[in-house]
Amino acid sequence: MKNDKEMSEENKVTQESVESTEMGNQQESEKAVHHEDDHHEEDHHEEEHHDVDYGNYSKKQLVGALKEIIEKGNFIKADHIVNDIKSHFEEDHYKKEREEALKDFLNDGGVEDDFQYRQSEEDKIFFALFGDFKNRRTEQIKSLEKEKEKNLYAKNQILEKLRELVDGEETTHSISTIKDIQQEWKEIGPVPGAQNKSLWASYNALMDRFYDNRSIYFELKELDRKKNLEGKIELCEKVEALNEEEDLRTAIKALNDLHEEFKHIGPVPREEQENVWQRFKGASDAIYAKRKAYYESQKEVFKENQVKKEALIKQLDEFKEFKANRIKEWNTKTKEILAIQKEWEAIGPVPRECGRDINRNFWGCFKQFFHNKNLFFKELDEIRRVNKEKAEGLIEKAEELKESTDWQNTSNALIKLQQEWKKLGPTPEKVRDELYRKFKSACDTFFDNRRQANKETNQEFEKNLELKEAICEKISALPGSEELTIEYLEKLVEEYNSIGFVPRKNIKGIAAKFNEAVESCVDVMDTDGENREEFLFRLNLNKIQSDPNSDRVFNKKEHGIRKQISDLENNITLWKNNLEFFASSKTADKLKDQFDQKIEKAEEEIEKLKKKLSILREF
Repeated sequence: MKNDKEMSEENKVTQESVESTEMGNQQESEKAVHHEDDHHEEDHHEEEHHDVDYGNYSKKQLVGALKEIIEKGNFIKADHIVNDIKSHFEEDHYKKEREEALKDFLNDGGVEDDFQYRQSEEDKIFFALFGDFKNRRTEQIKSLEKEKEKNLYAKNQILEKLRELVDGEETTHSISTIKDIQQEWKEIGPVPGAQNKSLWASYNALMDRFYDNRSIYFELKELDRKKNLEGKIELCEKVEALNEEEDLRTAIKALNDLHEEFKHIGPVPREEQENVWQRFKGASDAIYAKRKAYYESQKEVFKENQVKKEALIKQLDEFKEFKANRIKEWNTKTKEILAIQKEWEAIGPVPRECGRDINRNFWGCFKQFFHNKNLFFKELDEIRRVNKEKAEGLIEKAEELKESTDWQNTSNALIKLQQEWKKLGPTPEKVRDELYRKFKSACDTFFDNRRQANKETNQEFEKNLELKEAICEKISALPGSEELTIEYLEKLVEEYNSIGFVPRKNIKGIAAKFNEAVESCVDVMDTDGENREEFLFRLNLNKIQSDPNSDRVFNKKEHGIRKQISDLENNITLWKNNLEFFASSKTADKLKDQFDQKIEKAEEEIEKLKKKLSILREF
């Protein structure tokens, strides 16, 4: 048997061996972490690409492609692919169809501001799927962050368990327990980056303490380290094999996975730790060197990309302060900015040292434009809300009038309401049709009632016809009598116009009879050509005045007269300018006389038209 002194010396040697070995293991683990971190930043420089060209896809195929991506469930990685699909859907199909619909609307006499594009079922399905994808992606990101927080909590719980084990009394089941803890730790996923380093430091420190405090398991630990050595040698062989991989991105991804696995394998015998680490590091460096050489060869390309992107940023900077009051102008600018975005996305990577600033500048301008656009549409929504309230007010008035039997006044009132309705600006799209349906229903109710009542008023129309024929007889009898005066004739015309409707079949006949009677009076009255024309004009206005739509007719006439005056004045100016070119012509005098006559005649016509305008203002 060994005496106490021998036992003490053996424990001392065992303890020193454990400390030495565990210190080497910690250094080895730290090297693996640091070596991976040296290259981790470069991995972000690589962009994931997809080989599918959606440019020739139909709308149905794009919807199918989007559904397929959603079913796969990898929303974070698939985001740029979905954005590509959305870009093709909008640019290749949706916007073209919308432009065609607008063109047809304008060709049919519509006004662009009134145009509201109705999406097809495929459009609605696509944008609903796109929104669903974005929501799921957001949820997946949140879920990932929550999972990291759960993992952080789980690892802290393991550290607490490990502390209890380290600080507790040594038992025969300590080694199996520590293996379970190691396996549990390894199986837990990633944690927030800010806590990763401190967790690893605490974990390694506690593991070192465990093996320091439990030197009786030294031989078992040595066997475990030999097993770990075998695992790490196998990883070295896998990394060395990656050097033959032609696809650099595939090799780098696999290498990162092997680094993660290398970190989680426990310590190896002290005498082997440097060799196995150098072998693993050397094989990794060979792949990293290939990637570095690739990026070195691409430096000039990256510089060219930088110049192109900086030019686009300068071009985009003009969009930051863009303001407009029309949807069309915003849509035009949006097309321009999306075209710039498409150019941007087509340009490859830029030098890593300036990538962050370039991206921040570009997307800053991009976001500012859409922020301003959103403000505009918020204001537009407020306008639509106000117009909705106005529309509801018109509906309320129309519904109050729909059962009225005051046909003439109510008809005039409803026509005015219809005119006000036409002048309304845009209303919220989701209630637009319902508002119009209610308003139209109220108007239709009244006019249907009036048509029904008109069947009962045929006798009244016949009576009106008799009254109008009597007045026509009076007017026809005026020529040659002493009663023929302008005042009396105007009185009879006013009386005629005040009489209501006649049967539809007699409208043209009584109108012709009336006009013939008035003409017979005008022919024998003491008026020259100009006064006759003015008198007939007055009579015509007097007749129009009884029309429910008289204001609109008067405005139309005034507009027509003003246009005639403007056209004549333009012609006079043109003719006067032409006279200057006839001075050197042999037929100058003859041409000058012709143009003088034209100018004189036009000026006389302008005076007549101005008198008509003056008369029109009296009504």
